[in-house]
Amino acid sequence: MRISTSMIYDAGVASMQKQTAALLHTQQQVASGHRMLTAADDPVAAARALEVEQAQNTNALYQINQKAAGENLGLEEGYLASVGELIRNVRTLAVQGGGGALTDSDRRSIAGELRQRFDELLGLANATDGNGQYLFSGYMGDAVPFSGSVAAGVAYAGDDGQRLLQVSASRQIAASDSGNDVFMRIRNGNGAFATAAAATNAGSGIIDAGTATNPALWNGAGNNKDFSVVFAVDGAVPPVTTYDIIDNVSGNSLLTGAAPAAAPYPRVFAPGQAISLKSQGAEPAFNYGAQIVVSGNPASGDSFDIDASSGQSLFDTLSSLIGALEAPTGVVSGQTLLANRIGSALTNLDQAQENVLRVRAGIGSRLNEIDALANVGEDLNLNYAQTLSRLRDVDYADAITRLTQEQGYLEAAQKSFLNVTGLSLFNYV
Repeated sequence: MRISTSMIYDAGVASMQKQTAALLHTQQQVASGHRMLTAADDPVAAARALEVEQAQNTNALYQINQKAAGENLGLEEGYLASVGELIRNVRTLAVQGGGGALTDSDRRSIAGELRQRFDELLGLANATDGNGQYLFSGYMGDAVPFSGSVAAGVAYAGDDGQRLLQVSASRQIAASDSGNDVFMRIRNGNGAFATAAAATNAGSGIIDAGTATNPALWNGAGNNKDFSVVFAVDGAVPPVTTYDIIDNVSGNSLLTGAAPAAAPYPRVFAPGQAISLKSQGAEPAFNYGAQIVVSGNPASGDSFDIDASSGQSLFDTLSSLIGALEAPTGVVSGQTLLANRIGSALTNLDQAQENVLRVRAGIGSRLNEIDALANVGEDLNLNYAQTLSRLRDVDYADAITRLTQEQGYLEAAQKSFLNVTGLSLFNYV
């Protein structure tokens, strides 16, 4: 085989170029810290690294949503804490307004302060998140949720939606609450039923909020949940007060099973003693799992209503309380009506406070979940970083060893090339 001078030169140059390329590749690995400079270096690892990087970027988006949800919920919780404090202040003023030593002028002064609290409540209900989005308007973040006044009432212009944020691959979390659930749809009375005194009552009878002794019976299919307790006082000395319980849907007496008869009524009344919606003695069998207590002395013809609880807004409760305090109470019946209305307002304020606490508890559980998801996200980020490091990062000990070897190979190639190209017959002449 003939070996020409050009072949010797080509082979030598090719060898040096190959060694130089290998040396440069290793130098780039050491300088960048990456084992894979191109996907061709390790196609399988490059594909796996791309998948991990995409998962890492997705997790970063979830973490951004977690932070946004946490900030929104924290802001909402702060506003609801202010609402709870406002309700406590209103309750204190209501108790103060029920004091028997106050004059009508004193009560009107308290009502004036309650009007300020009403405006404050309206402002809290229309709170924004700092970006122009209303916290309590449901999906309609750009719509003012509440508008109105003490006299005209308050209307809700939002919807029942909760704005959701994707905080993990399998979890969306509500970052807001509907104003309907927070301020409007609050169960009045004791939550099962509401009691009220007739506006025409002339006696000193005051009804309490009542108790659902057996909620299952109260919510039974046969319960019409609409009753009146009617009183009558005879002319005996001392007078005897009796009462009947009327089912307002059927029009019949629960105590006789027939249309209400004239006084005296079937049961004898004792102030402060429980009036049970359950049959006693020879009465027709019935049991609606509820009872009320009437204190004081009702007059003949006085009546009290027992109706199923319905939704009542916190604004309506406050408006009713203001109206009760602003009404004149010059006679005993006026004082009694005031006491009954304040008692009803206090019960409804307690329901509103419980509702706010329920919403805050829900916010707290969501914030706890966000914290847990944030911890999981940090763990995932660490795992992703470790996986990418294993796939991409260079082993410096191995790379530096190869760099030293390749430098030696290149030097050897250069020296051998010089020696081979130096061969000539003229050296032997």
